[in-house]
Amino acid sequence: MVEDLIIIGSGPAGLTAALYTARENYNPLVIAGQSYGGQLQLTTSVENFPAFPEGILGPELVDRMRQQAEKFGARFINEDVTEVDFSSRPFKVFLDSSTYESNCIIVATGASARWLGIPSEQRFIGRGVSSCATCDAPLFRGRRVVVVGGGDSAMEDSLFLTKFVEGVTIVHRNDKFRASKIMRERVLSNPRISVLWNSIVQEVKGDKAVSSVSVRNIQTGETSEIKTDGLFVAIGHSPNTSFLKGQLDLDDKGYVVTQEEVLTAIKGIFVAGDVSDRKYRQAITAAGSGSKAALEARAYLLELNGARS
Repeated sequence: MVEDLIIIGSGPAGLTAALYTARENYNPLVIAGQSYGGQLQLTTSVENFPAFPEGILGPELVDRMRQQAEKFGARFINEDVTEVDFSSRPFKVFLDSSTYESNCIIVATGASARWLGIPSEQRFIGRGVSSCATCDAPLFRGRRVVVVGGGDSAMEDSLFLTKFVEGVTIVHRNDKFRASKIMRERVLSNPRISVLWNSIVQEVKGDKAVSSVSVRNIQTGETSEIKTDGLFVAIGHSPNTSFLKGQLDLDDKGYVVTQEEVLTAIKGIFVAGDVSDRKYRQAITAAGSGSKAALEARAYLLELNGARS
């Protein structure tokens, strides 16, 4: 059986695309993945998604979006895609358990934050450890936080956080930032930001939430403890595109290259959300691109079906 439409991914982009196309009676098949829901599953209170003035838990928002898509006929498989074949039609999507085919596919697999890789970090994700300052900064109003990183993302996050927090300490493993000159200057001249050079976070501490981090100077070996209510990891994101190598055009960071917003070089293959977004990485922008991909997919399917009639 050749599916009308397959959506790969189940974050806000994939779920919005599923809702839009399900309402058009295309009964999309959503390959949701084992880590269903994307980055929202790691988020506690979401306060910047429209229609939720009191905020909503990330996992609850994902569940509601999925329920809405299912209501109109979207079908879900909670498995990961192992590989794809876009070289001929119908396109093929391979899972461990089976293979699916479709002439129209929306790729919405998102991007994953790069973490420090220390065990204590994972225990506190959503309880003081975050990878999204623009999402979570208001939750730390009037407190002190630590940011890890030295690129533009870390600079932007630190500056944004100063609008809410009492102070920011940047922990950077080198003796200078790799960020652009203007961003470096803005950070270093901000009185609310201090920097620990040549240092790494080696442990996150706390009971129910983050209360401090242990930092080691990699030149002297000296260890110190910083009292903090939050740890923001800003060392970049990795798009979830390893299964697309050789199938779609990827840039030097692995993001899908688009021809025009959500269009790819292959007719019938569309992308949505953080899998091609190197800049915004917000739930609402991902949802918006999901609707665009769905509308483009609908137009393509109408053209395809018309050509067959």
